[in-house]
Amino acid sequence: MTVANEMAFSHLREKVASHFRGRDRGVDFTSPLSDEVFKEIFEAVTKYGVVVFRKTGLTDESHIAFSRKFGELDDVKPYIAAGRKNCLKYPELFDVSNVEIDGSILDADSPRGQANKGNDLFHVDSSFNPRRAGYSLLLAHELPPQGMGGHTAFADTRTAFDDLPAELKEELLTKNYIACHSMHHSRKMAAPVAFAHINPLDYLMGRHRIVQRHETSDRMNLYIAAHVHHIEGLEPAESQSLCDRLFKHASRESNTVEIEWQAPGDLVIWDNTCTMHRAVGGPFLRNYKRDMRRTTVHDSSLQAWGLNEHTDVRQGLP
Repeated sequence: MTVANEMAFSHLREKVASHFRGRDRGVDFTSPLSDEVFKEIFEAVTKYGVVVFRKTGLTDESHIAFSRKFGELDDVKPYIAAGRKNCLKYPELFDVSNVEIDGSILDADSPRGQANKGNDLFHVDSSFNPRRAGYSLLLAHELPPQGMGGHTAFADTRTAFDDLPAELKEELLTKNYIACHSMHHSRKMAAPVAFAHINPLDYLMGRHRIVQRHETSDRMNLYIAAHVHHIEGLEPAESQSLCDRLFKHASRESNTVEIEWQAPGDLVIWDNTCTMHRAVGGPFLRNYKRDMRRTTVHDSSLQAWGLNEHTDVRQGLP
């Protein structure tokens, strides 16, 4: 996947070089993008799952405006309505920083710090909600010094399906398993002491088929994540065994890549329906700010709602 990722960068530079005016960072995000340039970006995301742009110069406003080109945006309004404080100006921006609302560095042992540990596991955004996420666009505003960690890792779940043993692939296609996704489950896995009192079965879960056809690329795909609590119709031990096998296969080193954030303005775009991602920790957590802001685009494919009711219920509300 590392090679494919680098190919994605060269693909963009070569295919639309005439629009980039020779800039090292590629696309000029400070000017309105033509439909042709956006088409090239969209095609690269579709082909490779994740692409990177350096030093984009995007602001909160232009970040949101660019994200809308991918589709309808999710927002944090339900969480704000439930009493959660939001330190960002726009509800379309998800605060994924280690910065508190008063500007101090987040205490990693605080409830929010413990909840954030779930991001260290390979996952996809919003699979636990009735409508899953399609694209995520993560923009760096402030970064820790180089060598302090804070990278983001990605796993290619389309290639993971392609590389499955023939007998397992046949089983998955024949059985057409449904996985139940829970944010409470992944949080409990990442911070078992802090969430010992939580039983994921007490909450609604997002239900999605494990094997799906990725619509924009027309490739088969494993839609899995650390959020998967169980597989319907299997005994607990059998379910856990299959979940572990698929997750380990998809997140093996040869199928993953770590992207290093280099400077404020760096932007990473990924397709949640065919890649998993995770935060890579490091010594920065308690010592340096890492201000990252994400827009999340609702999935608009035929599988956006999985087997869920069409409601605005969200997991993780107080």
